[in-house]
Amino acid sequence: MTARPAAALAVIATGVLLVLIALPLGALVARVAPADAVQRITAPEVLGALRLSLVCSALATAIVVLLGTPAAWLLATRSFPGKRAVEILVDLPMVLPPTVAGFALLMAFGRAGIAGRALSAVGVTLPFTTAAVVVAQAFMAAPFYVSSARAGFAGVDRRLIEAAATLRASEATTFVRVVVPLAAPALVAGTAMSAARALGEFGATITFAGNLPGVTQTLPLAVYVALQSDVDAAVLLSVVLLVVSFGLLLALRSVRFARAWDLPSAGAPGPATAR
Repeated sequence: MTARPAAALAVIATGVLLVLIALPLGALVARVAPADAVQRITAPEVLGALRLSLVCSALATAIVVLLGTPAAWLLATRSFPGKRAVEILVDLPMVLPPTVAGFALLMAFGRAGIAGRALSAVGVTLPFTTAAVVVAQAFMAAPFYVSSARAGFAGVDRRLIEAAATLRASEATTFVRVVVPLAAPALVAGTAMSAARALGEFGATITFAGNLPGVTQTLPLAVYVALQSDVDAAVLLSVVLLVVSFGLLLALRSVRFARAWDLPSAGAPGPATAR
């Protein structure tokens, strides 16, 4: 196959893929009735679900980044017995059906669960609480961050790390001042994917945390409830979730783009003007 037919085939395939993705989303947006959109979107239950979704997904993402960064660094730079099993275990929630993940969390942290009995002994009940939403979202979102962060850390030039060591920089200093800045695009991309996954989590949340308005009912769960009685409300809630997810990905990927191309911050000279 010559270059020109191959390029044409790639363009056609890309066009079909874009239509497959954009058509359902466009149909969803086109269904919104502007007349009552403002009234519906400012309803207390909608604002409550949106607020809960944003807060819980932000907390879940923070937990994932806090725990996933050292885990990704360990997996990217060290060899140890059982490493392959650890990698598979970390990635497993990515392919696990969400309802199975939620049921597994319930079996672990429920009153009769392995960890649940210990929590109950100190007066802590996790299932069907707001904290359970955060745990479910973090459980499902973690592989997306760790996978990206691990690839970013693995791509850092080892010679730069060795150069830092010759300058007597500690491993912690080298990690913070050399490794993290160089792996930042992958870390930001992983954060974006993890946050988006947490924001859209449904199956594990409804199984482990339930669907309690004001307590565990996130925006995806509110869409599910609305579908049973008010399709127009479900459409509007879906569009709100779509817009929030799109804005989140756009913002975080813009940060990634700026970092990858070393764009100047406000008031600072860029590479082209510094010379």
